[in-house]
Amino acid sequence: MNLAKIGLAAAALAFSSLAAHAADISGAGATFPYPVYAKWADAYKKETGIGLNYQSIGSGGGIKQIKAKTVTFGASDAPLPGKELDESGLAQFPMVMGGIVPVVNIDGVKPGDLVLDGPTLAKIFLGDIKSWDDPAIAKLNPNVKLPKQAIAIVHRSDGSGTTYNFTYYLAEASPDWKTKVGTNTAVQWPAGIGAKGNEGVANNVAQTKGSIGYVEYAYAKQNKLTYTNMVNKAGKTVSPTMDAFQAAAASADWKSQPGYGVILANQPGDKSWPMTAATWILLYKKPTDPAATAEALKFFAWSYAKGGKMAEELDYVPMPSNVVMDIEKMWSSDIKDASGKPLYSMK
Repeated sequence: MNLAKIGLAAAALAFSSLAAHAADISGAGATFPYPVYAKWADAYKKETGIGLNYQSIGSGGGIKQIKAKTVTFGASDAPLPGKELDESGLAQFPMVMGGIVPVVNIDGVKPGDLVLDGPTLAKIFLGDIKSWDDPAIAKLNPNVKLPKQAIAIVHRSDGSGTTYNFTYYLAEASPDWKTKVGTNTAVQWPAGIGAKGNEGVANNVAQTKGSIGYVEYAYAKQNKLTYTNMVNKAGKTVSPTMDAFQAAAASADWKSQPGYGVILANQPGDKSWPMTAATWILLYKKPTDPAATAEALKFFAWSYAKGGKMAEELDYVPMPSNVVMDIEKMWSSDIKDASGKPLYSMK
């Protein structure tokens, strides 16, 4: 599969020229992990013959579809709280981690040339900073030739876990953002135009001079977009790299939240990327189609066991082995058929 084409809107996985057969796994949701799910699915189909039909429609859509029971699993970059998981009968677990990056389209500015910090980024998305030569941006970038050009803001138009993590970070960095906009999968944006999915934002920024948006790093890399560096919580300027994402994830206490719902934004540490995020899978504990859920769990177990290198090639961070072991124990104890038989057995 040519992942350079992920900038196209409304991406969907279908690794067969034929219609998905009964054994294929169905899922929908987050666009954040789409590139790595595509890579895993392609390899898994070659090894097992079983395909993945994944609709990259945004976290909000994924949550709606799993609750409507139209797919076997939902995927979200915004974890559901414990109460909602309990009320819905859903199990939740993180699949992989990655980084959200600001991306810009400014003539003469290359990836990593521009540095932003949280307060300045918040002011841009609030619409308070309107031009690229604003003194706040210039102060952070004394050696960059900044144009007197209006800033065109691109944000998500759909319910999005990427937006949840991005706005969570902005609320941490800016009291103004926290009180005026807040944190959610969808917010009332003070400025800018909306685009659907990480794909849509990447595509819009690529086509619009003077623009800024936010996407998962794999989209910036695959679409050759210009990402910015960031000043992190420790006051250090960092680039979006595997090491920086891993540094942010290193101190995460995954069992501290129901469904492993730990937010990795604005973590301490000199090397931490400030907009690191996980992405979660949602499955019913007592599914109406146990066979389909069992197939999905086999795919997720395979991805944990064999997908680490593929994830790293796209600059995602695999889940630590101790966390994977704990998740697989949860599967075997919590996800069962109508008779109470576990759908996953620990090897």
